[in-house]
Amino acid sequence: MSLVGRWLAVHCYKHDGSIHRIWDRGFVLENNDDFIIIASKKAKVVESNGRKWFTKEPAVTIFAKKEWWNVICMLKSDGICYYCNIASPSLVDKDCIKYIDYDLDAKLFSNDDIRLLDEKEYLHHKNKFDYSNELDIVLKYTTRQIVEKMKSRLFPFNDDKIKEYYQKYLGFVEKKD
Repeated sequence: MSLVGRWLAVHCYKHDGSIHRIWDRGFVLENNDDFIIIASKKAKVVESNGRKWFTKEPAVTIFAKKEWWNVICMLKSDGICYYCNIASPSLVDKDCIKYIDYDLDAKLFSNDDIRLLDEKEYLHHKNKFDYSNELDIVLKYTTRQIVEKMKSRLFPFNDDKIKEYYQKYLGFVEKKD
């Protein structure tokens, strides 16, 4: 059964299997061997501590199935901002996209500024959850690869492609209303 056109929840876990964050829904735009691509507007988010909030901007999210990342592409008034989670490859289980978050993040702003985030949190969890040396190597290598993709504006860091996905989402949603 095709996932395209369906709404799925998103569950983000920590290395020990505990829930980190849940998004109530994302509309599946594409599902292929490499990626699951969803879009959403005002998705409800529940944090592990029970705090609830709604996303501010519309977003297109690309979940890699074979690589160690996912990217939330936030469509802001001044351009697209890309938030890349260094995370396990994503999978679909029933009506839910699932992945493990490994704290290291990279953010690409609309002015091409790139920032690495949460390095202290990564070191804390690396020790707390006893990440293997192999996992540490994969995560750091992926972070370097992502920064290079950001600098070159390679997929998924391509504004035109993300806008195309968002227009596709709007077309689907308008048909259903």
